[in-house]
Amino acid sequence: MASSSLAPRVTLLALLSATTFYCFYRSRRFKLKLASQKLALPARNPKLIYITQTGTSRTLAYRLHKLLASKGFIFDLIDVKDYEPEDLSKETFVVILASTWEDGKPPPKAKFFVDWIEESVNDFRVGALLLSKLRYSVFGVGSGAYGESFDVVAKGISKKLKALGANEVVSLQEGDVDGGRLGKEIDAWGDKLVEVLKGGVVQGNGVIAGGKLDEESDSEFAYVSDDEEEENEEESGVIDLEDIAGKGPSRNSKNTVDVNVVKKNDGKKEMVTPVIRANLQKQGYKIIGSHSGVKLCRWTKSQLRGRGGCYKHSFYGIDSHRCMEATPSLACANKCVFCWRHHTNPVGKSWQWKMDDPVEIVNTAIDLHTKMIKQMKGVPGVEEKRLAEGLLPRHCALSLVGEPIMYPEINTLIDELHGRRISTFLVTNAQFPEKIKVLRPITQESLTALNEKHQRTVYRLTLVKGWNAEDVDGYFKLLSLGKPDFIEIKGVTYCGTSATSKLTMENVPWHSDVKAFSEAVALRSEGIYEVACEHEHSCCVLLAKVDKFKINGQWNTWIDYEKFQDLVASGEPFKSTDYMAPTPSWAVYGAVEAGFDPQHARYRKERNHKPKGQST
Repeated sequence: MASSSLAPRVTLLALLSATTFYCFYRSRRFKLKLASQKLALPARNPKLIYITQTGTSRTLAYRLHKLLASKGFIFDLIDVKDYEPEDLSKETFVVILASTWEDGKPPPKAKFFVDWIEESVNDFRVGALLLSKLRYSVFGVGSGAYGESFDVVAKGISKKLKALGANEVVSLQEGDVDGGRLGKEIDAWGDKLVEVLKGGVVQGNGVIAGGKLDEESDSEFAYVSDDEEEENEEESGVIDLEDIAGKGPSRNSKNTVDVNVVKKNDGKKEMVTPVIRANLQKQGYKIIGSHSGVKLCRWTKSQLRGRGGCYKHSFYGIDSHRCMEATPSLACANKCVFCWRHHTNPVGKSWQWKMDDPVEIVNTAIDLHTKMIKQMKGVPGVEEKRLAEGLLPRHCALSLVGEPIMYPEINTLIDELHGRRISTFLVTNAQFPEKIKVLRPITQESLTALNEKHQRTVYRLTLVKGWNAEDVDGYFKLLSLGKPDFIEIKGVTYCGTSATSKLTMENVPWHSDVKAFSEAVALRSEGIYEVACEHEHSCCVLLAKVDKFKINGQWNTWIDYEKFQDLVASGEPFKSTDYMAPTPSWAVYGAVEAGFDPQHARYRKERNHKPKGQST
């Protein structure tokens, strides 16, 4: 049942033209550690951000802003709805006044800001030191009458900023609107801020640190060793956004419900147990029925904001902002050594759980997806046109966690999506050839039979430096069996240590390593394949068959999705070349854009991590 072999290893992906087989999507993680190397900070005014619903926090923010200005400290005063949370990594000092609204939730205008912080904490790709040069303080505004939900928004922001490496300089103040003392409390708290800004150390209940804030301020960084990185991974509690169970409550917890939930009418277990459900929902998943889920991909959010799409946009022309990411099975058949889910999800080689209706899964997935898209309205960078397009998904990546092809009604589900003119891209490890054989709209049974098929077929190779990144001949033997149309070569990403995986950052190849390996495979193919596209951000390269997809020197790796849907609806046999489309110049291998669509605005997060051998 478990698989831990890495060399050589191939993941079968079949571009079912638009039913596609994909595997693990990962992105390079960079971690930094406080140390002795000096880096000058950008000259940015400190920020005073207020989160308000009724106006109380705004009034207090103006009062605090005036107090700080009277002492010679000029802050930019900002309504949270106008602030880009990704800019937190660029800030030197931020003060946040946060109110708590109904049911312990933030005001609607602050949802994107609060969700961004929450997702960053739970996303292993972000790192526990993302905000390590940021100093911050938080003042809460709420009503003590609400008991446990009193000031929970402020408390949550303070805790999560600290988890991202930020340094709290004045302790959280829990302001109570019912006490009649908010004005005096904000003044006293402001005095503590002034002391810190002057370079002093506040003593007593409020204190945390000192250090003068000015344009000459420095922050100390250094690279972290692998041992230190793994140790800090465990201490920080950082988990993957796609981790099915994460580091949630123990199954032995007194507060958890018995995980062996049984459906009374057929005796079968629920796949999504209470423990798994709670962790998935915390990470942003929307659970569908008893075994399915949908989640808003970070690339969907990115392209909604005009900041670029994922590698599937570069390689195949998928609009990321119109792509829904879902899975009909949260269970997997493997325990791969490089899996970032730490093997906490259900495992099985056959379907053994209760089963939900495929049409209901599709209906609910689309409904939940569009609701999440609507929540992006008003987020900085999101335009009405892209938002409207996002509400009408054209693609469905059947991926996330688990093995979707295990779902017994996968064909009906795919037919339902195609009937709505939504293309499907299915991720599988190709361990179920009998399922692949009957999968519509094409048939596919094994590696040796792939070269007999007329649809687009893709292999995904996951490179792990020091394990399999040198075995060009071994991989080429596997490629020779199926002779796929495309080969995606992707570098593995470090995702923390686990009991079954001891991979470290040393095992993560650079994009230059992936390019070199890809070129070697192309050379080994003696002209059958050439490197066609790349997506530097994803550390991913695409090889394509020259005789099928390179016409008069022009690559045609993209898909004409409208034509594909027409071909599917016709019921007649068709080939992959019937719906191929030209690849734009910016996506072609070697282009200066390196796979980034020039129609979007490049937004680069500040990184201080550089390859070995480069100066710092």
